[in-house]
Amino acid sequence: MIGPARLLDSYARGVFPMADSAEDDRLFWVDPPMRGVLPVGGVHASRSLLRDLRRGGWTAHLDCDFDTIVEGCAARETTWINEPLRQLYHQLHLSGHAHAIEVRRDGALAGGIFGVTIGGAFFGESMFSTRRNGSRMALLWTSSHLKRCGFRLFDTQFLTPHLASMGGYEIPRTRYQALLREAITLSADFRSHHLPGADQLWQEITQTS
Repeated sequence: MIGPARLLDSYARGVFPMADSAEDDRLFWVDPPMRGVLPVGGVHASRSLLRDLRRGGWTAHLDCDFDTIVEGCAARETTWINEPLRQLYHQLHLSGHAHAIEVRRDGALAGGIFGVTIGGAFFGESMFSTRRNGSRMALLWTSSHLKRCGFRLFDTQFLTPHLASMGGYEIPRTRYQALLREAITLSADFRSHHLPGADQLWQEITQTS
């Protein structure tokens, strides 16, 4: 049986759990030879995405309904998030080691992301969209927030074309573990800052790009 303490210890060693499906209660450990990461505070935003952000109507919210964001990430035809993982993430959230950012468009839920934190490392678990650009906006806000809160590592586990289009890249396991060992020793707090408004986020991105 995997408990919250063992799960955190595994993340600190660079290993994470997955399930074959939502219907399978078993978990297996993953330690990929190449690890996906995103630049903290430097996620790429395309011109069309920035125009969409500038149009208005977008808002982001921190830890408003963690379980709903996890459910949104699992609500797909094939998912690796089963019930034991849902419970583990819920317990980590209660202890302050798991967080979620949700984004809304004109008040309606548009997407979100959740992940686990240890020190200055953020382990992005999953994200989803219910409206166009929902997950991309969630990544923009998350990257900005991690930098503001003093995080050093934005782990995405695997690299997908979606993540690559926003500046994600792969590094070898040995390089990842070196970055991880340094990041988890830092004192970073995901709740230490409020999320910026859409206008502030747009200005931040365009001034640094």
